[in-house]
Amino acid sequence: MDELNVMQRIAVWALPVIFAITVHETAHGWVALRFGDPTARMLGRLTLNPIKHIDPIGTILVPGILLMLGGIIFGWAKPVPITYENLRNPKRDMALVALGGPLSNLIMAAFWVAIAQLGAWLGGNPGFFLIYMAVAGIFINIILMVLNLLPLPPLDGGRVAVGLLPGPASWQLSRIEPYGFPILVLLLVTGILGQILWPMVTWFLSLLGGMTGLAPEAFLAVLYSLV
Repeated sequence: MDELNVMQRIAVWALPVIFAITVHETAHGWVALRFGDPTARMLGRLTLNPIKHIDPIGTILVPGILLMLGGIIFGWAKPVPITYENLRNPKRDMALVALGGPLSNLIMAAFWVAIAQLGAWLGGNPGFFLIYMAVAGIFINIILMVLNLLPLPPLDGGRVAVGLLPGPASWQLSRIEPYGFPILVLLLVTGILGQILWPMVTWFLSLLGGMTGLAPEAFLAVLYSLV
């Protein structure tokens, strides 16, 4: 596949990145509402309107810099506020609220599989554009899902683990939360994070790529041209 210029990369990545991170946050609020916490709805955050969720650094600056550098696109939105005490069964329900984010990314990845199928059916320039955007959507959602499933607070997987573990172990794990982000950065710069995540990311990409209607080599060619 031909190398994309900066404007083409922006056009391809913009919607997948914005909606991957905003749908993720909205899902947390939606699940919390189901279990008795209306905080996100009361603050106007139970919406798919990206403007309500945009973090100037995580949603715009960081993805933009990565895009210009030609690296893997990544970002985050403003966390949806959850009032722990409003949940009917706070420990259990908080784990389910946390799980809602990664699950939403899996659903979004499946949505982009359908868009890739539509692009393959359409063909021509519109079809190619949809295929590129769909592959970007599959990739960013799988990355966000797998990353957030790591059992490290404050990631969603860490909060799921806190909700599932018995009292003392749960409390000990929750104490890591203030140090979670520095630990994540350390794992990233040492290459350990990639070694942990990449096998699962590769497995999901292979599975979903096979559902797009694209030949495996074509799916990989589009993916490599994007990252």
